[in-house]
Amino acid sequence: MKSECEEAIRNVVERQGRLVVLTGAGISAESGIPTFRGPEGYWTVGAREYRPEEMATFAMFSSEPREVWQWYLYRLGVCMKAEPNAGHEAVVEMERIFGDRFLLITQNVDGLHLRAGNSPDRTFQIHGNISWMRCSVDCTGEVFALPDMVRPKAKDELLTGAEESALTCPRCGSRSRPHVLWFDECYDEAHYRFNSSLEAAVNADMLLIVGTSGATNLPMQVGSAAAQRGALLIDVNPEPNPFSAMAERSGGFFCQGGAGAILSEMVAILRG
Repeated sequence: MKSECEEAIRNVVERQGRLVVLTGAGISAESGIPTFRGPEGYWTVGAREYRPEEMATFAMFSSEPREVWQWYLYRLGVCMKAEPNAGHEAVVEMERIFGDRFLLITQNVDGLHLRAGNSPDRTFQIHGNISWMRCSVDCTGEVFALPDMVRPKAKDELLTGAEESALTCPRCGSRSRPHVLWFDECYDEAHYRFNSSLEAAVNADMLLIVGTSGATNLPMQVGSAAAQRGALLIDVNPEPNPFSAMAERSGGFFCQGGAGAILSEMVAILRG
């Protein structure tokens, strides 16, 4: 890490500044979770193969709810086999250091940040969590843990009738849906902390971006809002991307490499 970057980080700590961490799929890649749009995400329904961008829609859920649930339960199985890595553990330590001046915004639905030890109150899961479900007709804004009897699936394992019956809203009995943001849906505050994320970005003294290239709208807005208010932007990614360019334009830094090693180094700097 460049000495200028280390000095900028120490300045934030000395000023008792606020830290916002924004994470994407790259931080979970070191735990062995494949990328969402990779070949592991393709799914066959009848004689047709669907891309992840087609499966992850409310339109697909409306026409093929059983198939969509089977696909998500397969993806849940992949996530449950993974363990938090050094990058996740470093973000937990950052929360310990900054306390109530810390906030985590994650695009990941795998729940690894929470399993690593980040607190739910300071973790905005802006794309949802694959371990949760909610009412498909929005009778309530609550989210619920998946029923105990509903198990993660192997790729070709079918949803049982009993499991399908259990995947209903505890409040009204309607079909439940995975608590994830689909491609044909929009961010909102109630489910995905849209306004709260932007408010956190505006108030941040440092925005640490890890493993995301800004392919979705809200993360880019978070980066732009923080940069415009003069926050220190640091992007940690294996390859240059829109966030690394945004960081360098605003006087911040691009740290090229793996999340685990770089974030562990940052924790050592933060500890002083």
